[in-house]
Amino acid sequence: MSQSQLYDALLDALYATFGNHPGFRIAHAKGVLVGGTFVASQAAQGLSRAAHFQGEGVPVLVRFSNFSGVPSTRDGDPSASPHGMAIRFELPGGQSTDIVAHSFDGFPVATPQAFLAFLQGIAASVASPANPAPLQAFLADHPRAQAFLESVKPAPRSYSSIEYFGVNSLVFVDAQGGRHIGRYRIEPQIREPLLGDEQLATMPDDYLQQAMAGRLGVGPVNMRLILQLAAPGDAVDDGSIPWPRKGAQAHREVELGILTLHTLVPASQQALAQQVMAFDPGRLVDGIETSSDPMIAARHEIYRRAALRRRQP
Repeated sequence: MSQSQLYDALLDALYATFGNHPGFRIAHAKGVLVGGTFVASQAAQGLSRAAHFQGEGVPVLVRFSNFSGVPSTRDGDPSASPHGMAIRFELPGGQSTDIVAHSFDGFPVATPQAFLAFLQGIAASVASPANPAPLQAFLADHPRAQAFLESVKPAPRSYSSIEYFGVNSLVFVDAQGGRHIGRYRIEPQIREPLLGDEQLATMPDDYLQQAMAGRLGVGPVNMRLILQLAAPGDAVDDGSIPWPRKGAQAHREVELGILTLHTLVPASQQALAQQVMAFDPGRLVDGIETSSDPMIAARHEIYRRAALRRRQP
């Protein structure tokens, strides 16, 4: 199978899992767009020469979303998690760069080939619930994929009250040519407890979107952009392995700056804007490069092809 055939097969498997919902993303179909500003820290300037890390305010467009590819999925449904956070940094000269993150620390698998087998197993179980054998056979050999599926998926009070993880390693190049490998993490400036089952049962289907509108109506929402730096011996090519954050093996982390979200894209523009916007974890700029992680190229192609299909009449 060629690389092009592999990427098409991955997209087909996603459609087989979630169905075809014209005009919507094949995954993370339901979401909300907000505008804001990013201001980098001085530490960010020492790690990368990228334009948005030099300390000047940079406009951002952020999309919060639910995992499911079914747009009618309730915000409190387990299939809405892991939630997504995609960030578009709008740079001078018409350039842009993106971060695509989700609320689970890790990707289910390490390679595009394993991702295809994973998706095909899920699609087979959706098509024939009475025959889960293909998916079970895959999970037996891929414990991290099983952990991804079986992890507890608590419901947040708002999109801006939980952490998000950019699971692919990237190379950050500083002004002197020094290279630093790391993964993004976005964390709330104000943490809030998760919702319990009884609280969740009383929430409207779109409570996360309503909460975002309510919070921005009161004032800006701030979130911190963090870089978790790789340590010697890390498998930087395997996004399914989370890096330690606590204890003696905890990795060094650097605050890259603050995201200040202040504007909800008007309801009259949300649907068209979400259809047109195509975030891409492989859209990088000078000062940030791909690592040896093969899922970066795969995600780039899947996102690109999915956007083309989404825009077809």
